[in-house]
Amino acid sequence: MSSVAVLTQESFAEHRSGLVPQQIKVATLNSEEESDPPTYKDAFPPLPEKAACLESAQEPAGAWGNKIRPIKASVITQVFHVPLEERKYKDMNQFGEGEQAKICLEIMQRTGAHLELSLAKDQGLSIMVSGKLDAVMKARKDIVARLQTQASATVAIPKEHHRFVIGKNGEKLQDLELKTATKIQIPRPDDPSNQIKITGTKEGIEKARHEVLLISAEQDKRAVERLEVEKAFHPFIAGPYNRLVGEIMQETGTRINIPPPSVNRTEIVFTGEKEQLAQAVARIKKIYEEKANSFTVSSVAAPSWLHRFIIGKKGQNLAKITQQMPKVHIEFTEGEDKITLEGPTEDVNVAQEQIEGMVKDLINRMDYVEINIDHKFHRHLIGKSGANINRIKDQYKVSVRIPPDSEKSNLIRIEGDPQGVQQAKRELLELASRMENERTKDLIIEQRFHRTIIGQKGERIREIRDKFPEVIINFPDPAQKSDIVQLRGPKNEVEKCTKYMQKMVADLVENSYSISVPIFKQFHKNIIGKGGANIKKIREESNTKIDLPAENSNSETIIITGKRANCEAARSRILSIQKDLANIAEVEVSIPAKLHNSLIGTKGRLIRSIMEECGGVHIHFPVEGSGSDTVVIRGPSSDVEKAKKQLLHLAEEKQTKSFTVDIRAKPEYHKFLIGKGGGKIRKVRDSTGARVIFPAAEDKDQDLITIIGKEDAVREAQKELEALIQNLDNVVEDSMLVDPKHHRHFVIRRGQVLREIAEEYGGVMVSFPRSGTQSDKVTLKGAKDCVEAAKKRIQEIIEDLEAQVTLECAIPQKFHRSVMGPKGSRIQQITRDFSVQIKFPDREENAVHSTEPVVQENGDEAGEGREAKDCDPGSPRRCDIIIISGRKEKCEAAKEALEALVPVTIEVEVPFDLHRYVIGQKGSGIRKMMDEFEVNIHVPAPELQSDIIAITGLAANLDRAKAGLLERVKELQAEQEDRALRSFKLSVTVDPKYHPKIIGRKGAVITQIRLEHDVNIQFPDKDDGNQPQDQITITGYEKNTEAARDAILRIVGELEQMVSEDVPLDHRVHARIIGARGKAIRKIMDEFKVDIRFPQSGAPDPNCVTVTGLPENVEEAIDHILNLEEEYLADVVDSEALQVYMKPPAHEEAKAPSRGFVVRDAPWTASSSEKAPDMSSSEEFPSFGAQVAPKTLPWGPKR
Repeated sequence: MSSVAVLTQESFAEHRSGLVPQQIKVATLNSEEESDPPTYKDAFPPLPEKAACLESAQEPAGAWGNKIRPIKASVITQVFHVPLEERKYKDMNQFGEGEQAKICLEIMQRTGAHLELSLAKDQGLSIMVSGKLDAVMKARKDIVARLQTQASATVAIPKEHHRFVIGKNGEKLQDLELKTATKIQIPRPDDPSNQIKITGTKEGIEKARHEVLLISAEQDKRAVERLEVEKAFHPFIAGPYNRLVGEIMQETGTRINIPPPSVNRTEIVFTGEKEQLAQAVARIKKIYEEKANSFTVSSVAAPSWLHRFIIGKKGQNLAKITQQMPKVHIEFTEGEDKITLEGPTEDVNVAQEQIEGMVKDLINRMDYVEINIDHKFHRHLIGKSGANINRIKDQYKVSVRIPPDSEKSNLIRIEGDPQGVQQAKRELLELASRMENERTKDLIIEQRFHRTIIGQKGERIREIRDKFPEVIINFPDPAQKSDIVQLRGPKNEVEKCTKYMQKMVADLVENSYSISVPIFKQFHKNIIGKGGANIKKIREESNTKIDLPAENSNSETIIITGKRANCEAARSRILSIQKDLANIAEVEVSIPAKLHNSLIGTKGRLIRSIMEECGGVHIHFPVEGSGSDTVVIRGPSSDVEKAKKQLLHLAEEKQTKSFTVDIRAKPEYHKFLIGKGGGKIRKVRDSTGARVIFPAAEDKDQDLITIIGKEDAVREAQKELEALIQNLDNVVEDSMLVDPKHHRHFVIRRGQVLREIAEEYGGVMVSFPRSGTQSDKVTLKGAKDCVEAAKKRIQEIIEDLEAQVTLECAIPQKFHRSVMGPKGSRIQQITRDFSVQIKFPDREENAVHSTEPVVQENGDEAGEGREAKDCDPGSPRRCDIIIISGRKEKCEAAKEALEALVPVTIEVEVPFDLHRYVIGQKGSGIRKMMDEFEVNIHVPAPELQSDIIAITGLAANLDRAKAGLLERVKELQAEQEDRALRSFKLSVTVDPKYHPKIIGRKGAVITQIRLEHDVNIQFPDKDDGNQPQDQITITGYEKNTEAARDAILRIVGELEQMVSEDVPLDHRVHARIIGARGKAIRKIMDEFKVDIRFPQSGAPDPNCVTVTGLPENVEEAIDHILNLEEEYLADVVDSEALQVYMKPPAHEEAKAPSRGFVVRDAPWTASSSEKAPDMSSSEEFPSFGAQVAPKTLPWGPKR
């Protein structure tokens, strides 16, 4: 389909702005070279009475007409109009948004076509659809269906013609529906109706109706005649509202099919009786001949690539022509080197003359070129979001057409100003050449490191890109699970970037080493320290990540992550803390590495059973594949020896011959089979020599019991265990007598004692009589052996209850908190160890002994109403007495254990001036010692000036605490001596002009000296007039200060050898040499080891650049800069020359004051005898007709 566009004055002026001065004739009114001014009539010629006939458009369009070969595009453009009355969405306030915009976006996404909507003056909707043919047709059908109101009509054709409308497999009907954007419903064969219903837009219905009637006419047996009539005359033949053709059809009885305006056909089809058909044809020919004399169809030769420049942006260039001559229809056909004009002869001739002028002008000043660049580089030429190609377009005022990726074409077309085209061509070829020399390298980096390399908010990858600005780094999408990172850029830079990133990855791999350290749960709090002080210190000093298990977790494993050496150091420190806190022994056992896996067992079950059986020792096997035979056992000394024997015995069995059998038993039987303290299962192992492993809490199969050992030993153990399990499966019921006074002991705390008995003795059920009944019968139900064992245990508890005594233990109330321990842990331990109950007295508010006599109240005697012991000053107070209940011998043992927990105080002499260092910042030092040694340390108040520090705690801890405190004192005294040595000061005299160089950029040089020599360097304060400005003070160890002084003097010596030279450098190239953010100049300074200073804005000599450094370096740097100046200056001169063509310099315009536009013989300068024109006169200023000109659409008149 052809598209119609409009050109305006502004767009035309925009294209003319690209002309070079030699091609534009400009009349300059300069006082120096001024010719006679034109006359008024020359400058403003009167309108001609009648337009001269234009020459035929068949002449060649210029020398280019033969050169340019038309390029057939795969992309077509169709434009059509939706009148206001047919628009579905008529809200003018929401044009470009709302439901209409959503529908357009959906159509674009679904079909792949591009849509542009614009609003005409009559509020109709102009829609331009671009894309491939099938996409445009689909989009057009969707637009008509969804944006245009739908109408319907019927057309009657003989029933036998219906099948020709449908076509083979319905293809004809589908094609017709797609072409006309309508829905055509044909009655079924069994339906007698001959009416075909057409639904769609008014325009679409006309098209479809015409096509259906045409198909029917072809199949009609009556006469058919086709008359070729130019498309422009069809409206005259049809008449207003098709009345004229309707009259002819009615009078002659002939069916006349005129193709609708949107169908690009010229033939009119007549169907009917021969005589009547001849009459209809004759009448139509007569109308055509009459109109042909007053109507012209012409064409202008114009290369198709110039069409869009003639149309202009948004059709602005053609607006001038169409507004002056609205009856002229201008048609541009895609891929054809001509423009068609239709309309009244006079108007067509004027429009043709104007368009030919535009074509000649564009051919004279426009050029195009085609270049071949590999399509794989196209997206890099375009740049991110089109940045590169848009810059080239704007800079050179050209149009660049790059084919889409789907075409795989290498051809790029550049159109525009000849000079701009050549410059754009050169730049694009340079970019392509640079890309061909670039290298792409794939770097394999595990995906788990990608996020770390990129960094938070891309900080780390930004640093890498700043370091290697010419290298493009592409990470894969996280969803792809790919390890390939792509680097692209110059070969050397890519290699450097590769090495840098590989080193970074190696560091990450090294820092991701992880080891697990088993630490007894009770020591975790000591490793953490108060407020996390200990663990924080270990983390900082070893530079590792340390993860401890949750407090409520059963895990004892601490995980350390970081560099291998650092992890080992952190592990050693954590183990040393555990070793210091407890009597922990460590033994190494040599077992062949090939046996390690079999000793560990499935999911560690075998080794875990040994660790649990031996009091929870830790057994550490070496890393698999290390080849080491050393197994480390760590724990209490007695348990370590026991575990060592079992491990060696097991290894010996594995080496000879190992046999395994699995048996099953209910989980509730396991505790009974193991026995109290593992007694029963140990007996089985001692008698048979086989090892029995029970499932751990985390194992899925809780019924499975594994027996390991020699075959005969395993069989024997299996036999014994199966016999025990069989007995447990025989459920019996028994009873025993228990005095009701003891019942409460068994059922209190929600029956805790009974639950413990059930867990220990195979889930036996023990039922006590309800409270209130005086029965003493207790029922037991379960396996026979379990019931017997449970009865025995209940009897033991009753004996303990009957033999229970109560003892009093007097401990001053102020020590009760210490005796209890954190959360009562010490008391709970004593009650478990000695099977006793301990009750502390209620706390008395006034717990301090008073030496004053007891005050008598209300005249009572002091001892009246009280026990005698309360009055005895030597007897303990009630609030000091702790009551212990249980068996006599156990109560006495518990009493001794309680008394051992009473804290003792000792005094340690520490010099007063060290007290504040012992306390530490905000008390951190003293708290650390108190946590480490589990004591309380009291430092006297500063005003007392005392040297005595008191330590209070358990007797067992006091010696360690005292030794620790004295050790700390020694460290502090050593630090004092060290501070005195570090405070040595040395002054060095240096000229102040060298100070900035010694300090370096952002203090880099002086920081390096400070760190290297471990000194503090102080420069004089510039604002202090009393301070010598040439003195630099160095503080530190004497030896270090001397070394730092020598380093400073060496720098001064180098600076004194340096020279400074001024170089005249054109100020126009300064910015190019400095580069973005100073990157380029920093690179030059680093390469030649010089300092380069550019003049400040407003400097007397803006071209003077100062280079400072060693003589030979300065010379090389100056040569390099001058070479750069020569290279950059050529570009600057070219750019300035181009600017002269693009825009006249302001200083030339301002050479002389402008007198404006001057003409001679103007009406206003005429003598008084000449009469001025009367503006109100219709003769002198005639109107263009009484009728208002019809509204024109952006894409030409509606047809």
